[in-house]
Amino acid sequence: MKVLKTAGKVLLAILLILVVLIAGLLIWLTVVEYKPSDKENAAVTALSAESGELLKQGDQIKLVAWNMGYGALGDNADFFMDGGKMVYTADEARVRQNLEAIVSEVRSQDPDILLLQEIDLNSDRSYHIDETGFFSNLGFANYAFANNFKVAFSPIPIPPMGKIDSGIATYSKYSVASAERTQLPCPFSWPVRIINLKRCLLTTRIPVEGGKELVIVNLHLEAYDDGEGKAAQAQMLMDILNEEISKGNYVIAGGDFNQSFSNINNSFPVIPEQWQPAYMDISSFEDNWQFLMSEETPSCRSLYTPLSGSDPESLQYYIIDGFIVSSNIRVDSFEIRDLGFVNSDHNPQVLNITLE
Repeated sequence: MKVLKTAGKVLLAILLILVVLIAGLLIWLTVVEYKPSDKENAAVTALSAESGELLKQGDQIKLVAWNMGYGALGDNADFFMDGGKMVYTADEARVRQNLEAIVSEVRSQDPDILLLQEIDLNSDRSYHIDETGFFSNLGFANYAFANNFKVAFSPIPIPPMGKIDSGIATYSKYSVASAERTQLPCPFSWPVRIINLKRCLLTTRIPVEGGKELVIVNLHLEAYDDGEGKAAQAQMLMDILNEEISKGNYVIAGGDFNQSFSNINNSFPVIPEQWQPAYMDISSFEDNWQFLMSEETPSCRSLYTPLSGSDPESLQYYIIDGFIVSSNIRVDSFEIRDLGFVNSDHNPQVLNITLE
């Protein structure tokens, strides 16, 4: 009996210690939680001694947008949030290999404006590589960055994700007047909120000769809530875009919507056990806006299992990356570049436009 009592006391002590440690961790994470304001200035970093070109009516502009999967979601990867097993999805050498391949593609496209999502500054998952520097020698005059995922330590799953310092970045060859981070509605409550994304819009303002502005909105909308968060974020986005077009500005929003536009015919077979995106209803906005997604080429693949070594037909493919373009801009071409998801779980999108 004494042995049993002693064992019981030991187990109780261990349990109490675990409870105290977990409570302490939750308190610490709550204290250091990333709590951005509704609107914040985003620093514009110069990459060249030149201030950048000045836009004018009639100019043709090339944009590339790419969710680069923080350099760690290549064809070797699955991910636990998508039903896979991996937390750390690449070693440092593979992260650098992916980043170099992404940079090479961007260099070959030579865009005037580059919108990147899931770009890390200082995260355990990407070996604390400042990924913004990989794009600093591609001829851009400046870039702006906004955090949408900043957690001192994420204790889940096992092994834990650890420190995450990540966001979205917009690079421009043109002179930028200002950049602003706008907080989107967060669908999660405490304690899930303290280790989750704080998604945002990064709005970059580029002067156009004659007093207008080209307003570029970089985004990465919600993926894993029950649908209400997606709808709230989409509505807030459209409210902001409509406000900008009412001023007579040229407006482009692009990136990873984690939704399909309702005008898209998704022809890829549905695999029920894998994540499925919602549809963004665009019916009430189509008069003033052009909603662009590709029906022929998937913009994203499921991370349910690695692509390499698997039957490609066993994976779900998505149409969730695109652009929203104001009606005072002529769309000359739009495509998803089919790179086979070798270096990211997303394909890059390329948009050519003319300011009318």
